[in-house]
Amino acid sequence: MLRSLLNRKFLLMPLSARTGVMIFLGLIILIFGCNKKKEAANTVTVYVSEDQVFSEPVLKDFEKETGIDVRAVYDTEEAKSTGAMNRLIAEKNNPQADVYWANEPIRSEVLKQKGIAASYFSPQAKDIPNVFKDPRGYWTGFSARARVLVVNNRVKDTPQSILAYTDPRWKGKAVIANPLFGTTTSEIAALYTIWGDKRAEAFLVAMKKNGVTLSTSNGESADFVAAGEKDFSLVDSDDAVNRMRQGKPVTMIYPDQQENGLGCFIVPNVVVLIKGAPHLTAARRLIDYLLSKETERKLAFADCAQIPLHTAVEIPPELKPLSELKVMQVNYAEVAKKMIEIQPFLKAWVGF
Repeated sequence: MLRSLLNRKFLLMPLSARTGVMIFLGLIILIFGCNKKKEAANTVTVYVSEDQVFSEPVLKDFEKETGIDVRAVYDTEEAKSTGAMNRLIAEKNNPQADVYWANEPIRSEVLKQKGIAASYFSPQAKDIPNVFKDPRGYWTGFSARARVLVVNNRVKDTPQSILAYTDPRWKGKAVIANPLFGTTTSEIAALYTIWGDKRAEAFLVAMKKNGVTLSTSNGESADFVAAGEKDFSLVDSDDAVNRMRQGKPVTMIYPDQQENGLGCFIVPNVVVLIKGAPHLTAARRLIDYLLSKETERKLAFADCAQIPLHTAVEIPPELKPLSELKVMQVNYAEVAKKMIEIQPFLKAWVGF
């Protein structure tokens, strides 16, 4: 009834008054619409698997420098990486995120294969080595961890290769994180792609026969070595650097650097543009920012001590630049596929 009365009053108004009301309402709608567009253009939603303590300061800096509001959704420690990935898969037909910041490339490959990632070639990525980016632009790597040996300083003739795990000299003296989880799984899968199934399985069997100790994480492995309970372990470079900065009696060794060596396995962060991103322009600006040399410099000097993939980026003294490392040459898409294939063998190896 109220609506009917209002319509009747409007019709009884003089023509000039009605015209004025229409113009006023039109302006209100126009202003409201422009404000909504402005709000949308100045917002970006990012799902993050990198630890919040390291990623949040970078995202805050992006907000300050661009004026774009960042709505970040962080993975919990319990659901690291898988939580964000599963959410993106569930939202495939109604995407809520614009960008995914992953702490490794394997799950980015899953998103690509499921049609959730969109192609974007950032101008900031042109100098990043091709091995660390998808050839069709579905993901791009930056700021990496290296898989290194952390060795107790009381060890004089230090191991220089991951093959030390099978050397009788180190029987019962080495520890490794459970290969069913994290970057240990990724590296084992990488070895399968390089050596083939038969040799990789033989390596794992020999490692077990040599009395390797399993830990729950890379951090726990590094602590075993720092406490002198074990001589060495294969861990992420940030685990080794953090113990060194704490004054623990450990040394970090980049493995398999000899001329014919495998090289060390590199685990980059990865950024992905989400297909159907609600805030496409802002999403691309965030991706460009994450792939910049300045972001890599910040992450190198943070406690995560990550290695820049760009050249000529300042780094702390504990790290070596990528240009001075012999890097394991892998195809991350093949590693992602192999990780799934080897799960039954790894479960049996661990004792499940």
